[in-house]
Amino acid sequence: MGPPASPASAAPPPPLHLVDASLYVFRAWHSMPDEFRDAHGWPTNAVHGFARFLLDLLERERPRHIAIAFDEALDSCFRHRIYPAYKANREPAPEELRRQFAHCKALCAALGLEVLAHHEYEADDLIGTALQRARPAGFRGIIVSADKDLSQLLDGHDEQWDYARNQRWGAAGVKARHGVHAHQIADYLALTGDAVDNIPGVGGVGAKTAAVLLAHFGNLDTLLARVDEVAFLRLRGAAQVAVRLREQREHALLWRQLTTIACDAPLGYDGAAAMRGQADPEMLDALVASLRFGPMTRRRLRAAAGLEQE
Repeated sequence: MGPPASPASAAPPPPLHLVDASLYVFRAWHSMPDEFRDAHGWPTNAVHGFARFLLDLLERERPRHIAIAFDEALDSCFRHRIYPAYKANREPAPEELRRQFAHCKALCAALGLEVLAHHEYEADDLIGTALQRARPAGFRGIIVSADKDLSQLLDGHDEQWDYARNQRWGAAGVKARHGVHAHQIADYLALTGDAVDNIPGVGGVGAKTAAVLLAHFGNLDTLLARVDEVAFLRLRGAAQVAVRLREQREHALLWRQLTTIACDAPLGYDGAAAMRGQADPEMLDALVASLRFGPMTRRRLRAAAGLEQE
């Protein structure tokens, strides 16, 4: 018998895959040719592209624990109550795309995958809540998304995976990508703003300035409490930055409420981590027929669902 395994060589914690579905549905909507139609003549390019992504992920990773999070709270999220202009810069999704989101959700359910969606919480919040629930039971998160907001959730053995670029990073890799630590991402976005979500940020504070401020003070609360020190930092326009922070203190705290992922969203499953469940063959066959998937995709879907050999 050899020596006992050292802790360093122990197996990593089991993974819980958490997929930011909307990102991949939108990507398919914009990149797939508009030649796919369902039995009623509606476009299905987004659902065909999403199905390819999902099948690739399932075949590659064979996850036992996985949840697929969708954004249902496009204008009903709790953040809209805090700040009505939140995401007001976004055009509402056309009916052709909304129908496809429903098909993508149905496809996940038919494959036995846990679907996370809530009218008051965004996909990020559902992912954060699922991860926080799973961690005490010994799971690590694999967050499948390119969205930098989600990096604030990374800790321990967690990973974020930009699937399209096949880039993975853990909490330690966030600073190299964004200039701040994982736990500082929400404060960083509160300072710089986030144009994608229509969050203005603090005027005159860009990415480099925000990174310097957080490196020095650690977090937004300490920065605001010690704002008199800002003028003495080796920072371009330091005196003006200090003035802006004093003037916009309440706004900065409001922006942080918007950029912080909520980890108290209701989840539709019991237990520590979402498990792959039984597929629904009838539902899957009906979707395949209605969405006019080809024979190759049909075979891959049935194999992913455990209904036939690959």
